[in-house]
Amino acid sequence: MRMVKALVLTGYGLNCDYETDFSLKVAGADTERVHINELILCGEEGARVRLDNYHILVLGGGFSWADDHGAGVVMAARLRYNIGEEIEEFIGKGKLIIGICNGFQALVNLGLLPGFDGDYRSREIALTYNDSGNFVDTWVKLKTVADTVCIFTKGISTLELPVRHGEGKFYAKKEVIDRLIEKNQAVIQYADRDGNPAQGRWPFNPNGSLYDIAGICDSTGRIFGLMPHPEAYNHYTNHPDRVTKREELARMGKGIEREEGEGITIFRNAVQYIRENL
Repeated sequence: MRMVKALVLTGYGLNCDYETDFSLKVAGADTERVHINELILCGEEGARVRLDNYHILVLGGGFSWADDHGAGVVMAARLRYNIGEEIEEFIGKGKLIIGICNGFQALVNLGLLPGFDGDYRSREIALTYNDSGNFVDTWVKLKTVADTVCIFTKGISTLELPVRHGEGKFYAKKEVIDRLIEKNQAVIQYADRDGNPAQGRWPFNPNGSLYDIAGICDSTGRIFGLMPHPEAYNHYTNHPDRVTKREELARMGKGIEREEGEGITIFRNAVQYIRENL
């Protein structure tokens, strides 16, 4: 079986790297947590870390550089002006990139998303302040687009994940959103309890994102960004209703059938894609 190597960024306020590393390992990947300073030296002679040695690049959640200049702005600038060409070569070889929360913010600032027609430099999207004006930490229901090209959401129709951000509102011009919808790149939407689009309603849409967009992919489906945290639902005990659910099953004479959390599926899809295609 082919070894799938994943690189999870750490450093300067990024967090969730341990949970992301664990989730990828559960999904079958050989992962390494790498400080961003090591990654930006990857093009230099004698560098320990070389981006080309990995199949999956993960920009995880957190508050990189304290979001002092805007969420994900400094991280995007450091990556673009140090290893921008290496990242585009990485994409050109058919490899995968996922940005979660702060990582999603960095991807849109880099221009890697929406990635229309292979354009990975134009910034057309913003993830800006929540409509509430406050940091939001809650669980949300999500629905996926059935016909999307996204590698990461294959076989997923609905799922629950936590969100925790102050700048998560998806915003773009109407023509950009229309194109995302037309090309099935608006991958994940916030949904109500029945799995229908939230239609902007609080608390189902926690930040006021236009068209309830919680995550998008590029035109190839190999670059994916989302505000909710799949790595934070790596085990059923992560869910706030776990005790109630376990008790309901126990009264029916049943037990927990699957201890793996719903978020693992996103990482497992990535690992499986690499094994089958690279």
